[in-house]
Amino acid sequence: MPQMESVPMESTEASVRAPFDRLRAAYRREPYPSFEQRIRWLDTLAELTKTHQDEIVAAVSADFGHRSAHETKLAECFPVVELVKYIRSNLSAWMRPERRDTDVTFLPARNEVRFQPLGVVGVISPWNYPFQLAVAPLAYALAAGNRVLLKPSELTPNTSALLHRILRKAYDPDVVDVVVGGAEVASAFTALPFDHIVFTGSTRVGKLVMRAAAANLTPVTLELGGKSPCIVHEAFSASRAAARIAHGKLFNAGQTCIAPDYVLVHQDKLDATVAALREAAAKLYPAIASSDDYTAIVNEHHRARLDSLVEDAVAKGAKKISLHPSTDRIDGPSGKMAPVILTGVTDTMDVMQEEIFGPVLPIVTYRSLHEALEYVNDRPRPLALYYFDDDSARADEVLTRTTSGGVCVNETLLHFVQHDLPFGGVGPSGMGAYHGREGFETSTHARAVVRQRRLNGMRLLAAPYGARVERLLDWLLR
Repeated sequence: MPQMESVPMESTEASVRAPFDRLRAAYRREPYPSFEQRIRWLDTLAELTKTHQDEIVAAVSADFGHRSAHETKLAECFPVVELVKYIRSNLSAWMRPERRDTDVTFLPARNEVRFQPLGVVGVISPWNYPFQLAVAPLAYALAAGNRVLLKPSELTPNTSALLHRILRKAYDPDVVDVVVGGAEVASAFTALPFDHIVFTGSTRVGKLVMRAAAANLTPVTLELGGKSPCIVHEAFSASRAAARIAHGKLFNAGQTCIAPDYVLVHQDKLDATVAALREAAAKLYPAIASSDDYTAIVNEHHRARLDSLVEDAVAKGAKKISLHPSTDRIDGPSGKMAPVILTGVTDTMDVMQEEIFGPVLPIVTYRSLHEALEYVNDRPRPLALYYFDDDSARADEVLTRTTSGGVCVNETLLHFVQHDLPFGGVGPSGMGAYHGREGFETSTHARAVVRQRRLNGMRLLAAPYGARVERLLDWLLR
């Protein structure tokens, strides 16, 4: 794998603490940046994304061994530019203090909520979308008026080095800074007394981040993952469902936190679903090994992990079916993995216990919609749920009877790029949200403010207490 550029690895507590202290001092000097200043910060982010898009494409592809240039621009660059436009159009309204009702007893006081920057926000970003998932939470934190320290993934060193270079060049070091490195740096990073931490990654590491943050009572937003199911109603077209599921599963070779993890289909539709999925995959990717559109697995460790999941399932009785009818070979250093279906899976198999994060798609059969919903509800709450059905009443029933971070009906992945919707998990799939207005509010403190007038009746409730207060309380409690 070619190394495009490198930066010195931050490896000590002191080297992480220094930029944090600088950002904290800058926040104290200017605790409430103006609307105009925040807009300049956001515009800088959009401009550097557009200016460096080819470098972003090259860095991400180098990290993966191969990543489709179109996928990188669609999933890394375009959403950031659109996100800045969305935040720009809403920021003035979000910053405006909100009037709240005042209890008649305390009139003529006036109540309001002011959205105050938290201070210094730490962002820990993952490897699967190493640019977009670093700068999207950065955008919301800056919009809220915070200073930001970013720790990108060490598994994508080229993209991390690029982020280090372009963000440090674009922003003053008392606004945004970047530290790079592995587990030692991550440990020192999470031990800092941030005012908020946004972490995107695995549930296992999320627990470690939350444990470290607890020592400083630092609030956290955890964007995790889990096993996001697709439920296809027996009355729904197998070919229509397959087209959307294949797209969601094979985009970035399945290395997406909200990728369909497994599919629930009626037992009578299994064969039709398998055939439809194979046809849909062939239309998306007529070739695999030679295709510029099909992305490689990020590294050998994750490729070996995926191979192990398939081998374990087959050894325990699952049937492996090629999801791609092409005969082109995947052997060699490309790092690509041909997509496969697994049928006859059971809970004893590792593939049904772990988040897959790759082009492996188990199919589980059900006899009734009730049985399918019970299957989902018996398992940890997922980050996403996908339901395919043209009957809106049944779709509403599924929404009522299940819990997940987000839902798409007759689609996959799409809820993530709806900027006005909150995005986040629930339970094992995460906590908090950082899209939409909720993203702004996550990075602020909603500060309650009471403004009392010079002439008011509060002296009537003050000590010394006596008959006057007794009569007043009797009236108030009547």
